[in-house]
Amino acid sequence: MLSRVADSIYWLNRYIERAENVARFLDVNLNLLLDMPSGMQQQWKPLVATTGDIDLFKERYGDFTAENVIQFLVFDRKYPNSILSCLQSARENARSVREIISSEMWEQVNTFYMLISKAHLDLSLPKLNALLTDVKESSHLFAGVMEATMSHNEAWNFGKIGRFLERADKTSRILDVKYFMLLPASTYVGTTIDELGWMVLLRSASAYEMYRKRSTQHRITPAGVAEFLILDPEFPRSIRFCLFQVERSLHQITGTPMGMWRNTVERNVGRVRSELEYVTIAEIVNAGMHEFLDRLQGQMNVIDQNIFDEFLSRTPIGKKEAAPKAQTQTQSPDQTQGQSPDQSPDQTQGQSPDQSQRQTQSV
Repeated sequence: MLSRVADSIYWLNRYIERAENVARFLDVNLNLLLDMPSGMQQQWKPLVATTGDIDLFKERYGDFTAENVIQFLVFDRKYPNSILSCLQSARENARSVREIISSEMWEQVNTFYMLISKAHLDLSLPKLNALLTDVKESSHLFAGVMEATMSHNEAWNFGKIGRFLERADKTSRILDVKYFMLLPASTYVGTTIDELGWMVLLRSASAYEMYRKRSTQHRITPAGVAEFLILDPEFPRSIRFCLFQVERSLHQITGTPMGMWRNTVERNVGRVRSELEYVTIAEIVNAGMHEFLDRLQGQMNVIDQNIFDEFLSRTPIGKKEAAPKAQTQTQSPDQTQGQSPDQSPDQTQGQSPDQSQRQTQSV
């Protein structure tokens, strides 16, 4: 299988999943606005903090108003991690491998892109909520179409790796931001407002009903929500579940039995997945929730780099031609079309991630 094809399908799925998760981030805040008592300060800055692009936002927009943040995260064509930019990149990656993917997949990507490109900035909550719902449903539809119409071969497994690695990363970020930033003051911790925030977070991850069915507790607690979204082995948006799916697809590609490894990426994924199987939520809380999530995000960044080095890095036969450099981010990989952005494991608490670049070569 050509590394170019694997690269494009990997990032096609990552960009689709990223667009859905940006919609989920916004959905958290919009639901908080509807449910919080009147007079509570609107919290828009944490949404930008989730992307790691606060400095870029300040440079281009200034104040963290609702209109600015929504424009930045949804419609900004110059911001590579906006929903519209992610879908444009997904569409270009899909176009480059149309001979590999099914026609139904291409049609769904194209329809998804047109849905957002024709939308207009509208701050009325009903219309914005409807648009975000359409984004999430379109992402689910793409995953279902891919599952039902594409051969479950190497290409399909690379797409699955991209989807679940992106999902694990974004689950950790939304949990991290809620844990530290969505309350207006520390005095609200443990109050009804705090519980409401965790409930909204569960709903944004489509996890509220499954959490209620799984939990034996009558109240929603931070530890309970964190345990469910990090360690649950069955919920499809938990970090543990996502990394298990990544590991299984890697072994399908390499032919290595589960529990064994033959390259760095299999070893690193297995190590992180094993830790999540044996660590307890009490140990995570005692060590520091943010510190644990911060380290976990760094490990997933390393895994992404390992995938690039092992499978997607391309050296042409004969004359070498350098492809354009792709500007990237540490916390959230930036947009490239048919290229794999770099992931640096370094991340500093409370700071925006450093910018890095990775130069790839094309066949």
